[in-house]
Amino acid sequence: MNAPIIRLTSLAHGGGCGCKLAPSVLQELLAGQPAAAPFRQLLVGADTGDDAAVWQVDDNTCIVATTDFFMPVVDDPFDFGRIAATNAISDIYAMGAKPILALAILGMPLDKISVDVVREILRGGASVCADAGFPIGGGHSIDAPEPIYGLAVIGICRPEQVRRNADAKPGDALILTKGLGVGVYSAAIKKGQLDGDGYAEMVASTTQLNRVGGDLSADPAVHAITDVTGFGLLGHAYEMARESKLSLAIDARKVPLFSRANELAKSGFITGASKRNWASYGASIVLPPAMPEWQRDLLADPQTSGGLLVACAPDHAEAVLKKVIDAGFTSAKIIGHAEAGPAQVRIES
Repeated sequence: MNAPIIRLTSLAHGGGCGCKLAPSVLQELLAGQPAAAPFRQLLVGADTGDDAAVWQVDDNTCIVATTDFFMPVVDDPFDFGRIAATNAISDIYAMGAKPILALAILGMPLDKISVDVVREILRGGASVCADAGFPIGGGHSIDAPEPIYGLAVIGICRPEQVRRNADAKPGDALILTKGLGVGVYSAAIKKGQLDGDGYAEMVASTTQLNRVGGDLSADPAVHAITDVTGFGLLGHAYEMARESKLSLAIDARKVPLFSRANELAKSGFITGASKRNWASYGASIVLPPAMPEWQRDLLADPQTSGGLLVACAPDHAEAVLKKVIDAGFTSAKIIGHAEAGPAQVRIES
């Protein structure tokens, strides 16, 4: 008699980037940490809430380093490995760099999950790294009460190619490269309410490498890049506004969405992480008076392996957008602009 199949998502209290600590909690934890100022070669550290750390080795080379791991957002182990790896690599691309090496991070309850399942998770992650053109050179594993998988990733770039979230300029156009909806789709998966087409749509998006970020960093008209993950579009847009010391205006009607995102959000498939996100930064978001709560929650929806938010010179916006679309990001749209003003995000509709 075969053992019952255990759903990976049933073993985790949260899934994907929805597991991240709330933005307010993270800021509180980092507030007491020593400053990295004495290290002049550290071009990007924890102070700007950016996607990865950047260390300048010499006049021509920067090392970019990140780590990202989480609990299952889907039940298929191979897909879980692919999504987790794609998400981790995204931080390197968001900084304008090229990934060259990864180490695996693995925590598994082997009393609940078979070795074959874990092997599939690792195979999924390795397949994504191979597609991106670099190896997983090793890693570390522990016995854990919930399944955890991710990567520590190293990349390289030239100093002038580094793209922080802190360098948006007034007048810049804002481009979002992927549709929103991963959180609400994940909630529907947990409740058995997402069909095969919806699952395929989510996996296609979350396993699409954001390598276009490395290409965009060669364009001086592209001023700032960040990836949209666990804090949702609103949270990562606010980080860009705060660190760039300006306001971002986003037209909610232009934000790309998964095909069933509105329907599922209206039906109540909202994650707890979306509510935590809003509680953390809602005071810095200006909403139109008639916006329904479900739509607000969708804009705060935690994205696992989401797209890039790109700030670029307005007279180059259409050319940058075309470059993004030609790279395979067919949902990409210009969703707003940056302007002088207080550090906030203003939603228009």
